[in-house]
Amino acid sequence: MIIAERKPFAQIKEMLAPYQRICVLGCGTCVTVCMAGGQKEAEELAALIRIQRKQDRQEATVEAFTIERQCEFEFIDQVLERLKGYDAILSLACGIGVQTLVEHVPALRVMPGLNTKFMGYPVAQGVWVERCLGCGDCVLHLTEGICPITRCAKSLLNGPCGGSAEGKCEVSKELDCAWHLIHDRLASLGRLSLMAEIQPPKDWSSSHHGGPRTIVREDVKLDRGE
Repeated sequence: MIIAERKPFAQIKEMLAPYQRICVLGCGTCVTVCMAGGQKEAEELAALIRIQRKQDRQEATVEAFTIERQCEFEFIDQVLERLKGYDAILSLACGIGVQTLVEHVPALRVMPGLNTKFMGYPVAQGVWVERCLGCGDCVLHLTEGICPITRCAKSLLNGPCGGSAEGKCEVSKELDCAWHLIHDRLASLGRLSLMAEIQPPKDWSSSHHGGPRTIVREDVKLDRGE
């Protein structure tokens, strides 16, 4: 899932300074799961903004509510008239949600309340780790489920490099060497011979290096007018 965390409150305060009617808009999917932008977080942030405005003796109407997904037009449309009643929308979605709101309803003034970090999963309560860069050409079948693009600091396809030592990356002694992990997993599965197969240079055009990407599924595609 997409992992995000709330922006520093000082930055949020500065962004919202010119506005009086403010909506803190939560999102009910990824950011709810990572406890950054669900209904609870939206209400808490709205309360904090109200307190700040009261301390600064500035008038403001600050409300909070959450929609299922900010990244889909149909959920935005369900609350569209309500959103139009605010001077500013502080979105607690990932960057995709913010941009979807702006693209779908250009008249809205939308600002990000979160910093989008990465795609990952929880390893413990309140702890998330990055596991996917969305490179567009998955190689997990070659490395038995351990991503060298994300987990290797150099994104090597033929590793390890000369900087690893005792199973740790040269970047940090706290960081496992991805290729050490891949080696051990391949060995445990009797597939260590794969380490001897040289992989060609990666075609990065399938990642963001080739520009913004679009996926079209003709079997499920509908015209916007339908």
